[in-house]
Amino acid sequence: MAATDFEAAFTALRQLLQICPQRLAVQKDTPEEFSVGGRVPSPFPQHKGNPMWFGAVRTGKTAVSFHLMPLYMSPPLMAMLSPELKKRLQGKTCFGFRNAPDAALLEELRKLTEAAVAQWSEKNWL
Repeated sequence: MAATDFEAAFTALRQLLQICPQRLAVQKDTPEEFSVGGRVPSPFPQHKGNPMWFGAVRTGKTAVSFHLMPLYMSPPLMAMLSPELKKRLQGKTCFGFRNAPDAALLEELRKLTEAAVAQWSEKNWL
């Protein structure tokens, strides 16, 4: 079994969710979880006026997960995924990492996250 470095993975992925502080508000910031959501009330009644949850980085038992909720509602964002990134997809909105992603994957995730921020900003969800 290959060595893992969850701390390096968490640190690298956490930075991706800090790209747009004027749009994304930190909801949780612990050594095991960093999550962000919008800064405006959600337009959807099920959120009861709370901001929409945008994404998170979480350290689990077997991997560090990078959650990006906009993927759930956006085929255009899903179409941006390379085959390499698709291999890491666990479910509909979560990517798993045992080590820090390489530069190419980090760049792809950065662009994906920026596109998601732009998309939700256009809809006034952030």
